Amino acid sequence: MNIPSDLKYTKDHEWVKIEGDTATVGITDFAQGELGDIVYVEVETVDETLEIEEIFGTVEAVKTVSDLFLPLSGEITEFNESLEDEPEKVNSDPYGDGWMIKIKFSDASQIDSLLSADDYKALIGA
Repeated sequence: MNIPSDLKYTKDHEWVKIEGDTATVGITDFAQGELGDIVYVEVETVDETLEIEEIFGTVEAVKTVSDLFLPLSGEITEFNESLEDEPEKVNSDPYGDGWMIKIKFSDASQIDSLLSADDYKALIGA
């Protein structure tokens, strides 16, 4: 299982890559494996400002639909539109081409509440 050490994680199985005041967000390799084949990613919150842990979208697999929770408060500035035609990128490359959104976060102190790779491994028993 791939859990890159340079990323932050949430208890809801999302990964967060911090670059300046922007965070790129997707779901973890563990999450995509648990969900199975991803058939649809829906994010209708672009250009909206949401609070931490608010639902920003959903990911749909063959057997289930899961909510996506915002890991940091801020404005959703971008959605990976390639997922509209190729949602399977979430399965094949969850930390690369399968990213979901970019956030211009408003409270950098919230980063401290995210999990390290080691903390996330402990959470999922890896």
